[in-house]
Amino acid sequence: MRQFNFVRKLLTPKKTRQLVERDQLFRQVSALYTIMANLYGSDQLILKANKLEAVDLLRSREIGERVLGLERVAFEDPTISEVPTYEQIPGILGEIEEEVAELVARRSVEDKLERKVAERMQDRHEEYVRDIKLQLLKEEGAVDNAQTLKKLEALQELDRKGLSKSALEILRPARLEEVIGQERAIKSLLAKIASPYPQHVILYGPPGVGKTTVARLVLEEAKKLGYTPFAQDANFVEVDGATLRWDPREVSNPLLGSVHDPIYQGARRDLVDSGVPEPKLGLVTDASGGVLFIDEIGEMDPILQNKLLKVLEDKRVNFDSSYYDPDDPNVPKYIKKLFTEGAPADFILIGATTRDPSELNPALRSRAAEVFFEPLAPVDIQRIIGQAAGKLELELGEGVAELIANYTIEGRKATNILADAYGVALYKNPAAKQVCLSVDDVKEVVQLGRLSPYALTRASQTQEVGKIFGLGVSNFLGSLIEIEAVAFPAREKGRGKIRFNETAGSMAKDSVFNAASVVRRVTGEDMGDYDLHVNVVGGGLIDGPSAGLAILLAITSTITNRPIYQDLAVTGEVSIRGKVKAVGGIPEKVYGAKQASIRRVLVPQENALDVPAGSGMEIIAVSTVEEAMGLAFAPEEEKGSLQVPIKRPGASLN
Repeated sequence: MRQFNFVRKLLTPKKTRQLVERDQLFRQVSALYTIMANLYGSDQLILKANKLEAVDLLRSREIGERVLGLERVAFEDPTISEVPTYEQIPGILGEIEEEVAELVARRSVEDKLERKVAERMQDRHEEYVRDIKLQLLKEEGAVDNAQTLKKLEALQELDRKGLSKSALEILRPARLEEVIGQERAIKSLLAKIASPYPQHVILYGPPGVGKTTVARLVLEEAKKLGYTPFAQDANFVEVDGATLRWDPREVSNPLLGSVHDPIYQGARRDLVDSGVPEPKLGLVTDASGGVLFIDEIGEMDPILQNKLLKVLEDKRVNFDSSYYDPDDPNVPKYIKKLFTEGAPADFILIGATTRDPSELNPALRSRAAEVFFEPLAPVDIQRIIGQAAGKLELELGEGVAELIANYTIEGRKATNILADAYGVALYKNPAAKQVCLSVDDVKEVVQLGRLSPYALTRASQTQEVGKIFGLGVSNFLGSLIEIEAVAFPAREKGRGKIRFNETAGSMAKDSVFNAASVVRRVTGEDMGDYDLHVNVVGGGLIDGPSAGLAILLAITSTITNRPIYQDLAVTGEVSIRGKVKAVGGIPEKVYGAKQASIRRVLVPQENALDVPAGSGMEIIAVSTVEEAMGLAFAPEEEKGSLQVPIKRPGASLN
């Protein structure tokens, strides 16, 4: 240092500056060499310099030659031969520094990628080894222990203890020809399903009349026809609309399908590891190409019904998830297809309900044809019992079928009673080769089951004053409404009162006041001169004005003391001008009258076309209350007679 300071004293300022600059250049060249040695490695750098004929240059004491050596190595160009001058060295060093910086950056990225590749390969290797170990353990049975093997043995033992078929499986119709009492509904449904262009259908009708069975058999029939679009493997997917549950957040939707995210909802393990969501297909996709049958479709959530309508239009189900990345290479092809194109949902919807059509979603009804199943008559129940007895190889005693028909209008319930009675008879005589079912066996089942006759009110060959049968309908089932009236002279003339069942409903109460006005016009009697009491036997709710004609005839009968035929039932709204107006539910009401052994039914003239054919009863259409009175009241010569043959005037519609 002392020598250097001494030399500096001897040198001029210009010489000193040149010396410092030269020293800085030497340091810069040495630093670049060190960086390149660290970048390539000392051995690799020498080998590289040897190929480029730069080893002697790098070892030279001349700074220009060393810069030339660095230049050849940095640019990998052995043709560079010009030794730079002192003035050119700073610029060349700058170019070398930029090239080295680019090499460092590139090497850094390459090292990072190599580390990731190595880590991914290590993970895949470990996963592969783990899967191989699990497979080997399964093959060797090492995953089982004494407890799991014991449970497996118990399950296998339960499989060996399977019971025979239940009675309902045996008695369920296996062909359309075995379905009784629904010939018109079957024909209508076949026309809509067994077609080159099948339609969505809604089935209406009371429970237990065969809606589900017919829908399943109609699909099987459609498969046999070459002109229908249903393949032999077309599915019949059945679900109860009352039990369909879904999450508005779309976490789960068994009907339409949902997306299970890889964290909370249990996607496959390999998908969880890679963070890929997995769509879970719904029943609409399972039914694609076949029939989706939704029983009690009227009980479905309204929002879910609207979602179903969208699927019916698009014939596909679309999926979406914030976890889905279309550019993720780990997404399997089938998941990418589901998210991109959706899942197929091209099916025919058949819905069944016991609700009135007015209670269903109008948009759903507009997209579907409608088929109405009819209530079963007693003769239909008897035929069902006879057919079921043949399948059970059971002999029926006299009156058995008729007795069962008195207690139900459902085919399913009738076969249940028969099966119960069969068990009772077999228990009494287990050694019998041929089981014979008696009326006593059925009575025992009826008593133990606390069953009541379906039709408690029945027609009779009598006439009564102030008593008449009206007709009502509920859930596609018609029934008799027993209405009676009694009148007493008012304590004060002109200040009589009218009393009526409060539970019968406001509409029925209005019918009473309308009838009172018409009675005065027809008979000339002032209702204010009477204390009048009108009663609906049983206190049932009358929903609608259809009991107006029955109430009018009952009041007129008690005021004029004219008896009414007791094998007659009437329905119709009465206007204050004495007109008999149209009402709804005529087919069901006719059925209810037939169940109660009614022989004549009066209906409004406007409902003449609604009367079903083949009812076996005399059905007469009337347009005025005068016509109805002429048909309902017994003639004077029959007055007071309770068992005289009834004359039935008027033209029958059948």
